[in-house]
Amino acid sequence: MGKLFSELRPEHEAFIKKQQMFFVASAPMDTDGHVNLSPKGYDSFRIISPTEVAYLDLTGSGNETSAHLQENGRITLMFCAFEGPPLIMRLYGKGTVILPDTPRWDELVKDFPLLPGARQIITVNILEVKTSCGWAIPFYSFSKERDTLQKWTLAKDEQELLAYQQENNVRSMDGLPTPLGQKLFSQ
Repeated sequence: MGKLFSELRPEHEAFIKKQQMFFVASAPMDTDGHVNLSPKGYDSFRIISPTEVAYLDLTGSGNETSAHLQENGRITLMFCAFEGPPLIMRLYGKGTVILPDTPRWDELVKDFPLLPGARQIITVNILEVKTSCGWAIPFYSFSKERDTLQKWTLAKDEQELLAYQQENNVRSMDGLPTPLGQKLFSQ
């Protein structure tokens, strides 16, 4: 039932654009380390080309994906059809963390809405696209985005947000450094 592709096809791109959320998975090299799986929402995902995608990553309670990408680059993105015909799509690739105030950030950020708390952009060079049936995925209807994260971020001034990032976003659960952490402590 599963099919492999070397890049996104137009029908894959159309499917991705209809999804209201996606999932990001990464892991450290250490087999005792934590595998991370994060849901992502908002209008934060962009298709750059059939072999490259990106998402705007917002300040959160951790920064696991960033640390894992810096260590080994491995990342998987997954999209599920919760409405319409069943389908699961995974994008396997090598990810890169793009921080603000860099040329690549300036190139990419203009394609995203400016969401409060944007801390980095994650780009993924796609190595494989895998689709599978999704026949067991239940139907869910999209109602609306939650505004809780945006309200939380907007309630903080720049120094409070920076302090939060310094406390929560500079290392992974397993102690791996993040690019954001290295930037924050090199200033």
